[in-house]
Amino acid sequence: MAEPATPDAAVPAGAPRTSGPRERGLRDGPGRLLVTLYGVFTVGAASRSLYQLSTRFEEAPLAYALSAVAALVYAFITVALVRGGEGARRIALGCCAAELAGVLAVGTWTLVDPSAFPDATVWSDYGRGYLFLPLVLPVTGLLWLRRSRRHER
Repeated sequence: MAEPATPDAAVPAGAPRTSGPRERGLRDGPGRLLVTLYGVFTVGAASRSLYQLSTRFEEAPLAYALSAVAALVYAFITVALVRGGEGARRIALGCCAAELAGVLAVGTWTLVDPSAFPDATVWSDYGRGYLFLPLVLPVTGLLWLRRSRRHER
């Protein structure tokens, strides 16, 4: 009769074995809320932009295309947070930085030249139409990625 597997048997060969409390991953604790919010924003931005691009493209092509870009960035961040690991962390860091740059650039652009955007994007006015969450999320994401990395060391 085979012996029951011990918790250490589930750890792949060569992987570090830890004793004590479980290490905090990207999707644990506050990361779980980030995954949820980024998932919701992915679905919301993607569905909105797909509808607008397919039915009203000529009205505001730049705004609708930027919303589609935002949806892709949100999707990459969501997948990276769920996947975890150092490679995913680097992808998430890059995407959060790109998202923050996009929100700041588009937010400023929509205030300086509102006529360039006949219809709003996710990032218009720094995400005002979404309770400024598009501005808060990348900052929170960058802080979480930095903090959770310290816990893994």
